[in-house]
Amino acid sequence: MMEKIRVVLVDDQKMIRQGFGYVINVQPDMQVVGEAENGEEAVRVVLEQRPDVVLMDVQMPKKTGIEATREIVAELPQTKVVILTTFDVHEYVFEGIRAGAVGYLLKDSDAQEMLDVVRAANRGEAIYRTATAAQALGQMLAAQPAQSAPAEPSAGSPTVNPHRLATTDFQLLEPLTERERDVLQQMAYGLRNDAIAQKLSISEGTVKTHVHRILQKFAVEDRTQAVVQALRNGIVQ
Repeated sequence: MMEKIRVVLVDDQKMIRQGFGYVINVQPDMQVVGEAENGEEAVRVVLEQRPDVVLMDVQMPKKTGIEATREIVAELPQTKVVILTTFDVHEYVFEGIRAGAVGYLLKDSDAQEMLDVVRAANRGEAIYRTATAAQALGQMLAAQPAQSAPAEPSAGSPTVNPHRLATTDFQLLEPLTERERDVLQQMAYGLRNDAIAQKLSISEGTVKTHVHRILQKFAVEDRTQAVVQALRNGIVQ
């Protein structure tokens, strides 16, 4: 029997949870194992159910989706959280990545895209498919670790400074080659191996080899963990 992807839905609107739940539960390869209507409940339900994937709203009472994501990832690093929101804004992308989310999906996406994102997240892929998310990721990928204290943001600008994503206890086992950096950048945009191969004009087998070496150098088990570490530490240029 096929092992189903176990999903928890988190949203303060019951109708949205019901709609997504119906679509997910009719799939042969996934099922909803829990729901929550606020951030506090989300943490409790996820820790009880230990799902594979969480679809997480952002703006909720008691605790935001970003705060809940941070707590969930700290306790259950193998659980993949996808930010699900109405708002396509840079700050949510930045904060979601910092909290450990592996994806960013808008609520007006069609049902098939939502299902594709759940499956991709379960495979360990990073999924950021909105225009704003792509732009924000590009800025993060271009950011270099600050050599001096960064300037304070101007009024009205996002409060998250990509230079501050770096962690002090992270170190690659070996330096990345230039081609590995190219592959890693495409991984950060959520591209699969065949799409990366086409983008970089190399074979899919070569891409698989690079991905394998990247995971070894990051000492991680899947693509998402490598991408999150790269974004947090300004490794990809």
